[in-house]
Amino acid sequence: MPTVKETISQNLYPPCFAGADVGASRTKVAVIDADGYMLGYCVDRSGTDFTATADRCLTEALAMADIEKDRIARTISTGYGRKNVSYAHDYRTEISCHGKGCFHYFPFAITIIDIGGQDNKIIKLDENGKRTSFKMNRKCAAGTGAFLEEMSPRLDIPLTEMNGLAAASTDMVKLGSFCTVFSATEVLENIRRGKRVEDIVKGLFFSVISRIKEMDAFTEKVVMTGGVVAHNPYLVEMTQELINRPILVPELPQFTGALGAALIARETFGN
Repeated sequence: MPTVKETISQNLYPPCFAGADVGASRTKVAVIDADGYMLGYCVDRSGTDFTATADRCLTEALAMADIEKDRIARTISTGYGRKNVSYAHDYRTEISCHGKGCFHYFPFAITIIDIGGQDNKIIKLDENGKRTSFKMNRKCAAGTGAFLEEMSPRLDIPLTEMNGLAAASTDMVKLGSFCTVFSATEVLENIRRGKRVEDIVKGLFFSVISRIKEMDAFTEKVVMTGGVVAHNPYLVEMTQELINRPILVPELPQFTGALGAALIARETFGN
């Protein structure tokens, strides 16, 4: 029985590649063809068994791509649980994979703002896609998806409704604290004062943006990615207003890390 590499080298079928981004909150898998086109993808809660979740996401991504698993020539994993991906040939850091995924869409000098479930990243790339610097938030939930998830039950509203509520605000409530614990106290106090939920939610969004903005200065071209951005596009609008210039958002912003991992798999195949 020939190996995958031998079969591909014989031109029996073109190779495909996969990237698995296993975050503390969500797991994303992307499958691409030899040209870098995304054929299939899947996202699911990471849960307590990262390996099983990564396996399930690959199965669903392959089903969307309508290809068999043996078409995958190489897989790279990334993220918090990158070492838990049973089918990965190698792994890379989140920073390198997010940079690779974003530069695929925007091949020029950029600042990447990635808002994840548990952390935020600011990555700067030059015009060749080479990383010039990166920063991650301190070990605190403030400014991350976990911050919004924590505030959702405090306001007694579904997390999925926060974006629409923030967009409907007419008088934003500014919160004085970036700390999740203290912000929760402020939220309750504003509820007691009769402030509208829409205005409080917009204040929470502004708190997220402010926390990110204090991490580092941005270059001229700014890209925003991550699951929080994917589900809360109003955050992008607010950030544009704050920095006074347009912001670029890639297709499927939640999958830039997984896409970057798949692109690295393609680059390193056969090495």
